[in-house]
Amino acid sequence: MAFHRAVSLRSASFVVATVSDLRILLVTPPLTQLNTPYPATAYLKGFLGGRGYTRVTQVDLGLELVLKLFSQAGLRRVFAAIEAGSFKLSDNARRMLRLQRSYLSTIEPVIRFLQNKDNTLAPRICHSRFLPEAGRFDNVADLETAFGSMGLTDQARHLATLYLEDLGDLIKETVGPQFGFSRYAEKLGMSATTFDAMHEALLAPPNLLDTMLLELADELVARVQPDVVGFTVPFPGNLYGALRLAGRIKEVSPNAKTLMGGGYPNTELRQIREPRFFDYIDYLTLDDGEGPWLRLLEHISCQLPVASDQLTTELSLAGNPAFLLFQPTSYNHQLTAGNSQPATQTFQRTFLRNAAGEVEYINHPHPNIPHPEVGTPDYSDLLLSEYLSVIEVLNPMHRLWSDGRWNKLTVAHGCYWKRCSFCDVTLDYIARYETAPATLLVDRIEQIIAQTGQTGFHFVDEAAPPLALRDLAIELLKRRVSITWWGNIRFEKTFTPDLCRLLAASGCIAVSGGLEVASDRLLALMEKGVTIGQVARVTDGFTQAGIMVHAYLMYGFPTETAQETVDSLEVVRQLFAAGIVQSGYWHRFSMTAHSPVGKNPAKYQVVAVGPEPGPFAWNDLWHDDPTGTDHEQFGPGLAKALYNYLHGVALQEPLSFWFDFRVPKTTVPRHLIEQALQEPGKPDFAKQNQRLFWLGNAPELRQEPGKKGPRAVLTFYEQAEDFEVTVPSALGPWLQQLLAGLTQDYDTKLLLKDVARSFPANQSFERFLESPAWLLLREKGLLVL
Repeated sequence: MAFHRAVSLRSASFVVATVSDLRILLVTPPLTQLNTPYPATAYLKGFLGGRGYTRVTQVDLGLELVLKLFSQAGLRRVFAAIEAGSFKLSDNARRMLRLQRSYLSTIEPVIRFLQNKDNTLAPRICHSRFLPEAGRFDNVADLETAFGSMGLTDQARHLATLYLEDLGDLIKETVGPQFGFSRYAEKLGMSATTFDAMHEALLAPPNLLDTMLLELADELVARVQPDVVGFTVPFPGNLYGALRLAGRIKEVSPNAKTLMGGGYPNTELRQIREPRFFDYIDYLTLDDGEGPWLRLLEHISCQLPVASDQLTTELSLAGNPAFLLFQPTSYNHQLTAGNSQPATQTFQRTFLRNAAGEVEYINHPHPNIPHPEVGTPDYSDLLLSEYLSVIEVLNPMHRLWSDGRWNKLTVAHGCYWKRCSFCDVTLDYIARYETAPATLLVDRIEQIIAQTGQTGFHFVDEAAPPLALRDLAIELLKRRVSITWWGNIRFEKTFTPDLCRLLAASGCIAVSGGLEVASDRLLALMEKGVTIGQVARVTDGFTQAGIMVHAYLMYGFPTETAQETVDSLEVVRQLFAAGIVQSGYWHRFSMTAHSPVGKNPAKYQVVAVGPEPGPFAWNDLWHDDPTGTDHEQFGPGLAKALYNYLHGVALQEPLSFWFDFRVPKTTVPRHLIEQALQEPGKPDFAKQNQRLFWLGNAPELRQEPGKKGPRAVLTFYEQAEDFEVTVPSALGPWLQQLLAGLTQDYDTKLLLKDVARSFPANQSFERFLESPAWLLLREKGLLVL
């Protein structure tokens, strides 16, 4: 029952349900990440709080399930269930059962260690037989090479992660066959054109993990007593957990309304016609949730049960225009005499099951909530100190995804490029591009730091815009806000070496971007808008600035030949050999229904062979590529080569070394990347319309005699070193004033041509731009942006 507020209108008193009375529960179902919260609920809670919804609780039940399972009490239940069951156990599982006392005594110390609550455990993990070891330890890497003699905590974190993965393997083999540390029952949600398999699994008796999850749900509902429960489902591996939880909530709290949104519905359920899905979920929303949720919550607030005498009073006053001022819009639709339009007709991007039992889609043309108005993510309620920092694989970029607490934030909505032929460019999360001012973004960053105490940020844009990142970096430096951040970009020429240095100065430590295929023909077919040479120069700029580069790589794109696959591997080899890419990952091309390839397969010379759209999910498409090669056979060799390259191993081996079948010799020139890096850039005098930016401090000036006359010496005191710049005496005061101004004034955009106009008379500005003094300043942090 929602609370109500009493309102006095002349002499009459009555009770009105208000939107702020709604008890709202936002749930991230199992499983996404162990190290940091998925941001969807934090975004929605922040937005709703700004719209007057003050009773919002959020929870990450993926984390809570893992903590419940990987505890002494949880493992006791696991071992007891295995011993009581009739499982056919592998040798590895039998070994673990024999070591169950060791697992029970170590599990809670290991969890505390991975939560950074007891780092003193690291030496025991590394140098003694503290952890029981099973199958995951069989192929453990050379830890001394990977972590060195001083990386003790990281080495221990990796070993503790292997220990947890051993337990995960045991659980999957026995009591929880659908378990995964970043997914749960994923296969049930993948390419599921019908709801049958999912429905059958949901009707089956819960296994041990389901039981633990439902216990958490019962405790949560008893504590929150929600009127509305919203589930974010970003991936197929969250769907089963969300529906299990929704079904339980329907049992224990039948008046609560259940809502679902997220990445999986946005891509997979856009054509849903399956009425059984709505036994669990009352309303399914598409694309950004803020707008649809406002309409739904307004409607639900009017549907909550109220006492009959209160309802009579409300209805008796419904014709009074002053009364209607206090009501939500949809309430007006319900109560205003003569209005035949049902309140549900004002819903936005929402599926529901109507009174006839059919699935109905309602999309009233309300405007979208602008990106600057979505508010600041609110991380309150989430157990931020309980997340686990794990190191699964010895890949520096994968570590960022799994190790450490990262606040998630979006620089811009959508993608500014939105042309890549393999991407879902027709959907709102890509197609609608909107930015927010840098001042607003840094306001949000400061609010999040104040709330969480964490200064690490992961910008989760599809591709963060370079100019927006430039402005953000300048605003961070202006306000002296110290953060560490990383994100996804496009390897485009706007990322000049100077911009890379600016981003590094603002706290950027890593970027990931899609090289996809290292073939200019295929890059053009993909409409990536980049070339191999351009990628090489951009990645070099990031690397020289001290920013790690991760490359997304793709094989199996339509019409890709065996020759092009091998040539792509050669380009990747050269990128790693040059030291300008430090991490990478090969993905097999997948054709989706909302991409240009999926919508027009004939243009890309492939044949769509199914599946036909069904009543449930539809996104991943099967296809034949009659002009391409057998892409499947290349996968293992590409992965093996890349793993070695990112560790600096076997870079000089012939490409055929990685495959157990004959492959063509590469046609890529041996020094392709090296030559691309040698292409000269623009001289500074050709950058007259670009902005000057100084990363250093204001210098001290003194005049000294010299062999050719007086000279000015500017001394700079910087973080790592002091240095001096010597110029002709007449230039000293001008240069000191210029750099002091750049140090103090971040708001004035001083262009190079403006600087030229103030240059002392009788001096050549163009010649000065080629002088040793100018080149030294450029090296030390004078940027042209």
